[in-house]
Amino acid sequence: MSDDTPDSLIPYDEIVQEALRAVVGRVLGQVERDGGTLPGSHHFYITFKTGAPGVDIPRTLTERFPDEMTIVLQNKFWDLEVTDRGFSVGLSFNQIPSKLVIPFSAITAFVDPAVDFGLQFQAAVEDEEPAAHDDAENDAPDGEERRSIEDVAKSEDGSNVVTVDFGRKK
Repeated sequence: MSDDTPDSLIPYDEIVQEALRAVVGRVLGQVERDGGTLPGSHHFYITFKTGAPGVDIPRTLTERFPDEMTIVLQNKFWDLEVTDRGFSVGLSFNQIPSKLVIPFSAITAFVDPAVDFGLQFQAAVEDEEPAAHDDAENDAPDGEERRSIEDVAKSEDGSNVVTVDFGRKK
């Protein structure tokens, strides 16, 4: 598009973001309907803004991850509940069970490394660098290799990664 393209009166970027977040909801909803069991070797990395409206996580996690956090749904999670607005799930952090409530609007990335599939979403707050933080430490089998969201997102092998980043005119 050129610089003289008029601003759209239809919020296409917001519509696409909402539709792609619905993909996350549909996938998690299927896992919930299947009794909380992931099929095959599927597992999910879900990154979300910890300070986004509607996010409810333990204070210790908010302090440790003041901006953004990634959780892994693989072997040890429970009580997955999916609604039309978000999901809640039980995870263990340093062997302490915790319940997390995450609206779909807070999610910034969803990756299933088992099939090189990933979605990245625009952050709610633009022009702001995320604060550095430690990797999530929810329990997983020792010695198991995990691929980061960045590894999947930067894959150059034609994998199924969708990045949606609409530039906005200022």
